[in-house]
Parts: sequence; structure tokens; C-alpha cells
Amino acid sequence: MSIRGVLMRILSDGAFHSGTEIGQALGVTRAAVSKAVGVLVESGAEIHRVSGRGYRVPSAFGPLDRERILECLGADATLINDLQVVEEVDSTSLELLRMRGTGARGQVCMAESQSNGRGRRGRGWIATPYANLMLSVGWCFDNGISAVAGLSLAAGVATARALRAFGVTDAGLKWPNDLMWNERKLGGLLVDLRGEAAGPCLVVVGVGINGRISERDGPGIGQPWVDLGEILGRTPDRNRLAALLIRELAQMLRRFGQEGLAPFREEWIAWHCYQGRRVRLTGAGPDREGVVEGIDQSGALLVRDDEGRLAAFHSGEISLRPAAGVGAAGVGAWRV
Repeated sequence: MSIRGVLMRILSDGAFHSGTEIGQALGVTRAAVSKAVGVLVESGAEIHRVSGRGYRVPSAFGPLDRERILECLGADATLINDLQVVEEVDSTSLELLRMRGTGARGQVCMAESQSNGRGRRGRGWIATPYANLMLSVGWCFDNGISAVAGLSLAAGVATARALRAFGVTDAGLKWPNDLMWNERKLGGLLVDLRGEAAGPCLVVVGVGINGRISERDGPGIGQPWVDLGEILGRTPDRNRLAALLIRELAQMLRRFGQEGLAPFREEWIAWHCYQGRRVRLTGAGPDREGVVEGIDQSGALLVRDDEGRLAAFHSGEISLRPAAGVGAAGVGAWRV
């Protein structure tokens, strides 16, 4: 483990630690401690320095711990092939994609910090280091890329189940892959595919969940957001949540490989925050408005327009709109 990693473990109790104390524990000079703290702060970690008292983080936290996660998994640890917990990586999903030659089902990678976390449509993923959950699971399917249609929605169901077991009973999903809580974003999913249209393919499911977002990082998210610290009123046990999430994702991936989206479709609709609500859909051609009526067998969003016509959309962004007849002037109907 690097000096920075050990330093964060020392600070994880939330108490003040002097530069001298930390230096003695690490076997380095106070100047080296100061440099390591500077690098961590530059990467986005929240560390406060008070003259005469030393360094501290805003609140105590539990560092990610591979053995603790495996302990929480218990017998279900056999669902996965390997678990990596790293201090820093460009992206947990990219790390697994670089291992595509292994052919293993159930490669898991987690990181305390990501330098190039990714969201949908090329957006960056903002997550305060050492405070959030960034996890990816790699899985090989034998029947080609077309056979994994709707996988991101099934992954959403698995993630919602894990959050419910963790105590977040009122979380929900927003098509196609956002995790929501009271109209605020709690996290998201991203699925990467590598392989052949009709042959073996590697799927990497990346999940990011806000454990605690710093004041510095919050404004960069660009939409209403929430973190588990606010929802639960305490620092979340990321190791326990990781185990719950790994278990649900691995079980989902095994079943999806046999049955596809079908066994998850109705549950996804039940979790959907926008089900039965009027929305605007953008990014899939001209803006459209209508009422969400669920998803089809491939995971496409079903929306009925003001003329009563039903259309299916495979991409785009949705947002809530006023009730029919209020502020909808000039929005055209679409053809199916």
C-alpha cells in the first residue's frame, strides 16, 4: 500500500493527527507527509489542516477492505471469480476491459479513487475519493452482444435490491440507468460491451453510488443529487454495501445469461420513478412528450403521446414535464 493509502487509513477515524505522528507511523518526514496530503487534496480527497492540531477528514469512514467484503459475502463469495480493491485507477470498468482475455465470469474491481470515471454519453463521473462506492463487475456471455439487450435495466434492479437491503427503502430507478432518491440522483450505471455480434462477449457493469459528496465536488454534478450520508444520517458502511451489490449483480448476471431481461422487466417497472408520469424525451431526435407506459422486452422506453400513439425509444434522456395541456404547446406528436 502506498504512503497515501496508509495515510488515509490513519485519518479514517476522523480525529486530528499531527504531521509528526503520521510521519513516525509511516517512517517518513513531515515534509513527505505534507506532500502526500497535497497530492490527495489535489485528487479530490477532503483533508482539513489546522495549525497546531494537524490533519483530519470531515467524518470518520471505513476504508475499502477486500477481506471484510469477502467476509460479508460469506458463502456467496463463490459467485465471483476474483475481487480487486485498489487505491486508485483511471476507471474500474476500463481496468476490467483491459483484462478481457481472461474469459472469467465474475471479475470485480473496486477503487477508492478514479481519475477518469465515466458516465453516459462521455460525461465524467464525479465521486469524492475515499467516500463513495465505485465498483465494476465483468462477465462473459457466449451468445453475442445482441443477447444482452436490456442488461443495464436488469443491473438497475439488482442495484435497487442491494440498496433496499442496505436500508434505503425509497430509492428508485430512472430510465435508462440512473439511481434516484426523492427526485435526486443517488448514483448511476454504465454497461460496456466488447466482443462479437454472434460470439463470446465481455460485459462490464459499472456502478457508482454516492456515499458522501464533498462541498467541492457537489457543484460539478450539474443536477440535484443526494448521498447515502444524508439519507441514512450516518457514514455508510461501504464494505457491507459492496458485498450486497456484488451478490445481487452476480446473481442477476447468472440469471440474465439464461433468461434475459424477462424475469426483471416487471420489477424494473415497479422501481421506475417516472412510471405513469408525463415526461419529455430529448437526445433521440426532436424532443418528444408523453406518458411513460413501461419498457418493452428489449428495455426500450414506451411512451404514449397526446394522440394516443405508443412509441418505443432505445436511447435519450427523460425529464418530468407538466400535466397534459400545461406548458406543452408546440410539441409535436411522433409516428410509430
